[in-house]
Amino acid sequence: VPDPTTGYVLDLKLLRDIIEEHIIAKVDHRHLNEDVDFLRGIIPTAENLAWAFWRILEPRIPAGTLHSIKVYESENNFVEYRGEPMDVPRYCVEHIEHEQ
Repeated sequence: VPDPTTGYVLDLKLLRDIIEEHIIAKVDHRHLNEDVDFLRGIIPTAENLAWAFWRILEPRIPAGTLHSIKVYESENNFVEYRGEPMDVPRYCVEHIEHEQ
């Protein structure tokens, strides 16, 4: 439902700030397998990133306003996630930590 004062369903500046703080600041120029807590143990494919980003954004914006998330690998390749349940492939963190 649009805000009666602004006409916005969701203020895009607010959305941008949420994405910047909770996603970009945590993944930009980081080793996704080692440096990003919310991706710990998750194989960082575009599909899994979209799923993880959904889990971060959904509770931070008004209910029912998140329709989908697109993650682009290139100009022509992207994945779109719409909140459907999915099995997320994981790797064994304990096994990797013992090898180091």
